[in-house]
Amino acid sequence: MNSNMENLPPHILRLVYKEVLALTADPPEGIKIYPSDEDITELHTAIEGPEGTPFAGGVFRMRLVLGKDFPAVPPKGYFLTKIFHPNVGHKGEICVNVLKRDWKAELGLRHVLLTIKCLLIHPNPESALNEEAGRLLFEDYAEYESRARLLTEIHAMGGSSGEPQDPNDGPQPKKHAGDPMKRAGPSAAAVPAALGNGASGASTTSSSSSSTNVAGKKKADKKRALRRL
Repeated sequence: MNSNMENLPPHILRLVYKEVLALTADPPEGIKIYPSDEDITELHTAIEGPEGTPFAGGVFRMRLVLGKDFPAVPPKGYFLTKIFHPNVGHKGEICVNVLKRDWKAELGLRHVLLTIKCLLIHPNPESALNEEAGRLLFEDYAEYESRARLLTEIHAMGGSSGEPQDPNDGPQPKKHAGDPMKRAGPSAAAVPAALGNGASGASTTSSSSSSTNVAGKKKADKKRALRRL
């Protein structure tokens, strides 16, 4: 993957870094930011599907790529999660006016992210990259909604987004609730420490308490022996 960091002047890189830092600390509602430590010119995000749309309940991974002429030229946006939407091409490319003729250098990345999220609520079939989705939106909304919902359920729910998961790149899959090793991981690791911390206390336990435990064990052994008779 080619980076544009060496092509951008230092003062632009500082401005981008400052804005990404602000976005990470205070992201727009329903959007998570995953900045790269190695390449500030590529910003990965996760957008929650807005309620009341076929995308509700899904999490859509997306990336913004800042070119060598940024901010004079708008960034390019790509959905990494497969989505059925008039303004998203088959390779994930996004067609929205703010990334084209309506772009202004002072708009900033926050505005871009909010505009793309709004695109999930209000598609624009007149500038469709996915012609089939645009046609259905015009002619048969029920079928469009059904198709969009189906792809959302397949690709944007349950942590499956069609791309490799990385700790610093996009939403992470949930731990499997049925895996006892994963559930017990942290507590199992804590057991030795807990035992170690209590060792000194155990050595100072009174002899009367120890004898009580021994007596109780003998009684339990006798009961088990009687049951076997």
